[in-house]
Amino acid sequence: MNAELKSKLQKDAARVRMNVIEGTFNAKSGHPGGSLSITDILTYLYMEKLNVDPKNPRAEDRDRLVLSKGHTAPALYAVLALKGFFPIEDIKTLRKPDSYLQGHPSMHMTPGVDMSTGSLGQGISVAVGMALGAKLNKKAYRVYAILGDGEIQEGQVWEAAMFAAAKGLDNLTVVVDNNNLQIDGTIEEVNSPYPIDEKFEAFGFNVINIDGHDFEQIAAAFEAADNCKGKPTAIIAKTIKGKGVSFMENQVGWHGKAPNAEEYEIAMAELKEAL
Repeated sequence: MNAELKSKLQKDAARVRMNVIEGTFNAKSGHPGGSLSITDILTYLYMEKLNVDPKNPRAEDRDRLVLSKGHTAPALYAVLALKGFFPIEDIKTLRKPDSYLQGHPSMHMTPGVDMSTGSLGQGISVAVGMALGAKLNKKAYRVYAILGDGEIQEGQVWEAAMFAAAKGLDNLTVVVDNNNLQIDGTIEEVNSPYPIDEKFEAFGFNVINIDGHDFEQIAAAFEAADNCKGKPTAIIAKTIKGKGVSFMENQVGWHGKAPNAEEYEIAMAELKEAL
């Protein structure tokens, strides 16, 4: 990856993070921690990787992305706005009763959202169905599913993974946002899914471990997923919950609460330094 592209992606990610803070601050609710940890993955996908068109968000041959960890919708909305699917200023309407940007993504309300999600564990099953549909219809589009590491405690995730491997869905890439924290504490304290990579390998996946904040590693992983034939790929992305905002990083309390006015100003000032 050349230095110019890397710099652009880093600045785009900073803008996405600022809009995560903007949205949750104005909503006075939401999930900033996990939104910030998955920002770099989403930024790379939408700004560089995915075959999507904001002018034609329902194009039949577009790539699909399913945010299985649907509570991190603030990050998805922020990157969709940056890509041009809707006005960035609408981020301030997050979770308002009359807004099309609700607390979890809705494919019926929000341009660019491919699947309504929020019930943890279900998104990957939908993504598997999309990938199978592409195979059956001889379509070239790829399908991406983003899961939380706490989410993979759900049994449905592994049923879907088993099916994906059994059907050789090499057009499916699963990303596990491994920030090691969920609502009640560390994932080991709640119900350890470790070793995550070995589990996906046992279920028949091509597995790649990366630093989920390193754009060069992110790009290489998705390229490797494209080139893997005969099996789906799982990218285990080691991330930091609350990444980019000093007082939110690795703090479980920021799983599901919004910054107050003072915290908002501090967070925005820190993120602006990356622009």
